[in-house]
Amino acid sequence: MKPKKACIRYYRRCYRIAGPIIRFFRPFQVIGEEHIIDGAALICSNHSAMIDPFQIALAFGIDTNVHVISKIEIFKIPFVSTFMWKMGMIPVDRSINDVNSLKSMLNYLKNGEKVVIFPEGTRSSEFDSQAAKSGAVKLAERAGVPILPVFVSRKKPFFKKTKVVFGEPYLIEKQKEKRTVEDYAILSEELMSKIQGLDK
Repeated sequence: MKPKKACIRYYRRCYRIAGPIIRFFRPFQVIGEEHIIDGAALICSNHSAMIDPFQIALAFGIDTNVHVISKIEIFKIPFVSTFMWKMGMIPVDRSINDVNSLKSMLNYLKNGEKVVIFPEGTRSSEFDSQAAKSGAVKLAERAGVPILPVFVSRKKPFFKKTKVVFGEPYLIEKQKEKRTVEDYAILSEELMSKIQGLDK
């Protein structure tokens, strides 16, 4: 991974170049900006199109280098891989318990930065959502950082303005007793409800 300052410079350069292009072809309105908090946060969003992480990153502005979780297969594509590493994106191997990915996410969060994760684990259709996996709430609990729910419009027609909506941040409080699988399933369902509830 590139040094932090080099990563930030590259991120801002890409933001200036790609930002206007994305906003021209896929314009969007940011709603709920008052909910964006300073410091570390786990950004949890629905995911229905490849453009979602880019719109979310643009919604935070050029001074916030968000780190997006992406499947490791994309990091194997020539040239694209270099771009993703330099942008500070995090590869995750969904076929295993990816410890390296978890360490990267925790390091960024403990460093006061923001990580974007899609609780559904993969892209859903334009018309429906999927059940959330428990990884997001477990990560937020372990890192002790707030979750910032985000809803991105499912349908994104070219040249028509869509929405990126931020909800109120909240914490997954740690407990003395270890949570069960059922507990995390409930917390994950609540997270997806918060995200889908922003679709107004």
